Amino acid sequence: MTIISGKKREKIDRLAELAAREEERGVSLWQDAFRRLRRNPAAIVGAVILTIFVLVAVVGPFFVPYGPTDTMGIREGVVRVGQGLIPGHSAEHWLGYDHQGRDVFSRMVVGARQTLLVGVVSTLIGLSIGALIGGLAGAAAGLGGRWGRWVDATLMRFIDMLLAMPSLLLAVSIAALLGPSLTTVMIAVGMVSVPVFARLLRGSMIVQSHSDYVLAATSLGVRKSKIALTHVLPNSLAPVIVQATLTLATAIIEAAALSYLGLGNPDSAVPEWGVMLADAQPWLGIRPALAIYPAVAIIITALGFTLLGEAMREALDPKLRK
Repeated sequence: MTIISGKKREKIDRLAELAAREEERGVSLWQDAFRRLRRNPAAIVGAVILTIFVLVAVVGPFFVPYGPTDTMGIREGVVRVGQGLIPGHSAEHWLGYDHQGRDVFSRMVVGARQTLLVGVVSTLIGLSIGALIGGLAGAAAGLGGRWGRWVDATLMRFIDMLLAMPSLLLAVSIAALLGPSLTTVMIAVGMVSVPVFARLLRGSMIVQSHSDYVLAATSLGVRKSKIALTHVLPNSLAPVIVQATLTLATAIIEAAALSYLGLGNPDSAVPEWGVMLADAQPWLGIRPALAIYPAVAIIITALGFTLLGEAMREALDPKLRK
């Protein structure tokens, strides 16, 4: 486990170092990256997938044909679970009914909003806490002298402890301690990404703290705290932003895994793709499509975030550009 965590730590630090290098050409880093993204087919496909996902999540719930909690199938006698009858798709119900007689299509659309909420909030939790720790450690290591190196070593040993644990095991442990709920899933998944964001920002800030503009600002008598906040930090955010895009994909998958294990929202009436996947498990023999629909949606959404994130990493990292 120590060898694995060491390799993971070296990979994160290497990504931070490469992404923090200054561009030698006249065009800015972000302008050049955006130009490369527009020519990257993977980035275009990922952006299209994410655009559709966000539109469905934000606008779709206002236009669903049926309420996500309406058990019309049971009420009308169409769904008879005891007899093994759960009808599939039809002209009125595009994805059929679930085991409680609810319209699956309406629940999939409304569930997209919950899935997006879990992914975004958990990523923001990991980003904010990780950036706070990584920014403090990076500023202390790069500009703090002997005292700063002590602060950096202390914070990084805590981060190394989190990195040494498998991410899913850490998320399950936190969720089990807090109890099953949607908030618990957000906190658990967010805490998993804290060490990655912390090490990325720390490594990037250390590289930037040795740049010529930092030396010039120091020579002019600018306070080190101001140099860290107004110069080093803004120029160190590129790898963190890329990692946030990739973390959204893993956050959705890990949230679905926690929900599948029964650690998510205990109220199955609130549609969420991970909860829908867990609820479909007893009915796989009768209607496996109840599990296939949310599983495919999770896979496609995670693929969109991954494609866009990897394309951004290639555009920003000089070692990976094509």
